Amino acid sequence: MSKYDFVKNSNLVIQAKLLRETNMYPFFRPISSPQSDTAVIEGKEVLMFGSNNYLGLNNHPLIKEAAKQAIQKYGTSCTGSRFMNGTLDLHHELENELKDFLGKEAVIIFPTGFQVNTGVLPAMASKGDHVFIDELNHASIIDGCRMSLAQRIKYKHNDIFDLDRKLNRVRNSSGVKLIITDGIFSMDGDIAKLDKIVQVAQKHDAFTFVDCAHAIGVLGKNGAGTASHYGITDQVDLIGGTFSKSMASVGGFVAGNKDIIDYLSHASRSYMFSASLPPSATASVLASLKLIKSDDSYRLKLWDNTQYALRLMREHNLDIGMAETPIIPIYIRDSILTFRVAKKLLDKGIYVNPVVAPGVKEHDALLRFSLTAAHSKEQIEYAISVISEVVKSYIPEEAVCH
Repeated sequence: MSKYDFVKNSNLVIQAKLLRETNMYPFFRPISSPQSDTAVIEGKEVLMFGSNNYLGLNNHPLIKEAAKQAIQKYGTSCTGSRFMNGTLDLHHELENELKDFLGKEAVIIFPTGFQVNTGVLPAMASKGDHVFIDELNHASIIDGCRMSLAQRIKYKHNDIFDLDRKLNRVRNSSGVKLIITDGIFSMDGDIAKLDKIVQVAQKHDAFTFVDCAHAIGVLGKNGAGTASHYGITDQVDLIGGTFSKSMASVGGFVAGNKDIIDYLSHASRSYMFSASLPPSATASVLASLKLIKSDDSYRLKLWDNTQYALRLMREHNLDIGMAETPIIPIYIRDSILTFRVAKKLLDKGIYVNPVVAPGVKEHDALLRFSLTAAHSKEQIEYAISVISEVVKSYIPEEAVCH
């Protein structure tokens, strides 16, 4: 017996070993170029349909220049947490720009989007409280709920009736009731029914918190997110998100009214006790935000590409479920086949992300195909034709369109 036995015998480790032995291991591949419509992976240029660079701003010269200037002025680090010596005037400038963009009274920014959820949720709910989460919410939401010690209650995906039923069960509770949902679901790519969620929340006097990680820059006026998309910004208590996708940087934020954000700035441990967002990242987010607010052409191009890809995939009878955003799931519904198809596509010069359990349900294994404004129609058409050919070589055509 060894203290390391639990590591060696872990199903995760065993599966990774098998994938490596069969040359299908898809994770941690080194990339040696900027990620745009293409990327260089292990020395080979491929079409990149796996990134979250939705607006194609990752290599924008104005954004890179802003990051360089911030390093020249502030150095490479803030050398402390926001709570202590780590607050820059640049942080306040970004927070002011964000609150205007999002239409909320106040904003605070975090070092990562993951830390938003692991900081906000334990501050908003604790033992004796109830947090209601969509069953397909992001892992950071699940971890934040666990850390809160509140009772975590899952409701069926985007099922408003199930949410209402489960809220009814705790209607006599005096504790906090909080509903949290992804704005756009990160694997299946569908949009939360936030307008209906808000109605149910108001009925039960519950807080609403929407994580717009994949919706910022994509949905709503100038990309202001899911609440803006439905025109209900004032009715949503908290809007969270990340800078690592459309805004081509790193970090996260939460927005709300002044009182709740002031409370979170003193109660969210991941905000108070983490080193603050570096100057270069803060400046690049500011530059991205100003670009997004002044020029909607990136978002419009993204949606033009999205509609084109959705139409082509349906013409090819690919199983894409209820896809409606730049995140398009191509369901393979078998984990090993998903890895095989992803490897074959990479060999043919197309990068997509294979997603299997526990990232999705066992029978929902998929290829996550994500679009950006940087892609051309020709690249999209070529990629989908190759994907269709490869998928159908592994799966009988009558089973492809589920």
